[in-house]
Amino acid sequence: MDVILLERIERLGQIGDVVKVKPGFARNFLLPQKKALRATKDNIAYFESQRKVLEAQNLERRSEAEAAGGKMKDLRVTLIRQASEALQLYGSVTSRDIAEAAGAAGIKIERSQVVLERAIKALGLHKQRVTLHPEVSVTVTVNVAQSAEEAEMQRKGVDPLKLAMEAAAREAAEQAAATQPSADASESVAEVPVKG
Repeated sequence: MDVILLERIERLGQIGDVVKVKPGFARNFLLPQKKALRATKDNIAYFESQRKVLEAQNLERRSEAEAAGGKMKDLRVTLIRQASEALQLYGSVTSRDIAEAAGAAGIKIERSQVVLERAIKALGLHKQRVTLHPEVSVTVTVNVAQSAEEAEMQRKGVDPLKLAMEAAAREAAEQAAATQPSADASESVAEVPVKG
């Protein structure tokens, strides 16, 4: 199906481009959200008559998005989740979770603006892209931790997993040293001559 774009769409085209898309994509996404019109003669003529108005509206929305992006420049959100001993989350962090955490931090974003390339299923710091406008996006740091203390450690650049592993290794070494016989006891063992 051919459509004419009313706004820039990533990986598809710019305002005014006539592009061929799958009918389901057009019917379920582009047309209902007023991002495109069917590319008929009447719609193309209508678009050309409205081009200046649409471009001005797009420019205004873009400048608003850039202003909001400036406020979100160093946004960090913290999500507390339960995880297994292998540090895999029970479930995953979704775009809704990130949008709600940003809202709690005082920044309003829609879950559709959060671009998740793949689901977050592990603890740690994750960079996520938030698209405020088709031409404006910012990166948000998502801190996924098991507790507020762990989140603070991760924020400071300390890896809590590494600290836990080092503590476990020290403890194992101390236990191994405590269970080995002392050096004095090994010296007091008499040597048995070998007949040969």
